[in-house]
Amino acid sequence: MPITLFNSIASWLLKKRYHQIELFLKYPEEVQNEVLHQLLAFAEDTEMGRKYDFESIASYETFAERVPIVSYEEVEPMIERSRRGEQNIFWPTTIKWFAKSSGTTNAKSKFIPVSSEALEDCHYKSSKDLLCLYLNNNENSQLFTGKSLRLGGSKELYQDNGTVFGDLSAILIDNMPFWAELSSTPSNKVSLMSEWESKLQAIIRESVQENVTSLAGVPSWMLVLLNNVLEQTGKEHLFQVWANLEVYFHGGVSFNPYKDQYSRLLPRKNFNYYEIYNASEGFFAIQDRNNADDLLLMLDYGIFYEFIPMETYGTSGQVALPLWKVTVNRNYAVVITTNAGLWRYKIGDTVRFTSINPYRIKITGRTKHHINVFGEELIIENAEEALKTICKKTGSEIKDYTVAPIFMEGKEKGAHEWIIEFRKAPEELAYFTEILDNALKSLNSDYEAKRYNNITLKLPKVHIARENLFYDWLKSKDKLGGQHKIPRLSNKRDYIEELLQMNK
Repeated sequence: MPITLFNSIASWLLKKRYHQIELFLKYPEEVQNEVLHQLLAFAEDTEMGRKYDFESIASYETFAERVPIVSYEEVEPMIERSRRGEQNIFWPTTIKWFAKSSGTTNAKSKFIPVSSEALEDCHYKSSKDLLCLYLNNNENSQLFTGKSLRLGGSKELYQDNGTVFGDLSAILIDNMPFWAELSSTPSNKVSLMSEWESKLQAIIRESVQENVTSLAGVPSWMLVLLNNVLEQTGKEHLFQVWANLEVYFHGGVSFNPYKDQYSRLLPRKNFNYYEIYNASEGFFAIQDRNNADDLLLMLDYGIFYEFIPMETYGTSGQVALPLWKVTVNRNYAVVITTNAGLWRYKIGDTVRFTSINPYRIKITGRTKHHINVFGEELIIENAEEALKTICKKTGSEIKDYTVAPIFMEGKEKGAHEWIIEFRKAPEELAYFTEILDNALKSLNSDYEAKRYNNITLKLPKVHIARENLFYDWLKSKDKLGGQHKIPRLSNKRDYIEELLQMNK
């Protein structure tokens, strides 16, 4: 089939889905209630379904009263039983796949169940929807005349019983239909390589020869790959390698610290960036407009959403709200019920709604990745926005960073301690520190109150990291590539103490 004809047919098929998307845009509450009742009916004969009598649940209110909100630690025993081969515990169909969560650098891994329904009705459906929304906004796209350069994780086999675990991206690649592989680079064999540095070279060897029209992957690791492509090809920018490159689909970490660096690698004003919000537990939201900075919450993927206002999170007054009761500009912890058998599960992410007609969100951080040692409630969104502002003022570029508290000791006030690895360092670190502090004050009134007259917090302490500090730290933990991330904010000093030792 000629490439131009394939591009036209693929575009036409994907655009047809837009009419279904319009349905949940128009009737969000009805669609979400339908999802909940379908999940309850499908799982009523599971161990979980019998325990909470899913069959008799006729309303959201009964569901919320009867089924408890849980963390991973609380459902881990059931998941471990499933990994040993037991079935029909929390979901009626066979669970063969487990996504090994790498949203944290803790030694202990999470193994998130992935059902066949989740693969088809959530993850693969969302991939098609991402393309559908992009094509709907870019009618002259030539996306399918070339290939997508994808950057995924590795795969391992859990040998005791034949169940498979690995990065979610690896599970998706391993199960994708043949036509999807034909439109992607590198090959599945290379994509699933486990050793990052060898894999990097193999990706470059395979992909520089292809007509790449799109990129897909986590910004931090994609940046490493793309800089290596330019270094090995001797080119100044990526359009000299791939002339028809038109969009980068990204997610996993905030894009703000990397945007200027990507603009230099991809120096075209009409180049598109599309953000996604997915995790091991599911695919949740997609940027649905060109140049937008918020994401459309996808409501028909077999996921029922609830949201806990962060001001009550973890307290005795904690209450979860269904989608139709949220308000804009309030920080919420996300709770999901899914078609892989996670029931009222806290995924650990926080979001803020920018719109409720339709429901659009911004990812604001992690429930555990924030600093609130002194009542300052510093979240990742604050840190990212502050860094973006001051990098423009100082002409600096940030590669990676992490922040931790300096605890009060005797009469000594507390502070925040930063380690920042710069691609381009500021001329004066003292000035950089001062305007970082001012930017955080302007963004966060709680931080500003604690900094007033040094009442609780002193000026932040900023260290410049040596080159490749964070890369070496992740390498020492065997966490290079894939979905592995630097912990940005922490209430503890574990990460920063290790990094300070390695920075000597």
